Amino acid sequence: MDIRKITGTEKINAIKLVWKVFLEFEAPYFEEKGVIAFRNFISNPEIINELVIYGAYENESLIGVIATRNKGNHIALLFVDKKYHRRGIGRKLFEVVLKNSTANIITVNSSPYAIGFYHKLGFVDIGREQTRDGMIFTPMKYQKQQNL
Repeated sequence: MDIRKITGTEKINAIKLVWKVFLEFEAPYFEEKGVIAFRNFISNPEIINELVIYGAYENESLIGVIATRNKGNHIALLFVDKKYHRRGIGRKLFEVVLKNSTANIITVNSSPYAIGFYHKLGFVDIGREQTRDGMIFTPMKYQKQQNL
């Protein structure tokens, strides 16, 4: 498996993967308003172009995506194709973000489906479950370990 930064027209395939996985695993938790809001988010070129996106590739096929904003301080998207769940791909994508982020704290607004995954990575809840624009999420943070 190879993880590399996604740029230019590769972002189209990344967004297609995000949408496919979202519909299967996230959308069932959301009201229609939330599904539309998410689709609008990933369809907005200005927003997508501001994200730093990494892709996990197996034999040149995109199998996972992580995207950050605020200089790597916030995870905006993390999706792995269903066929590759529970193989450590999400963790490896997160490790790339950790390596490239200069922040001591990384945040995420986790969907209900991904809360357990983020807890396994070491994230802790920093607020209660919330709904905004029909999207349900729990704010979480990861504190980088300080080298002594």
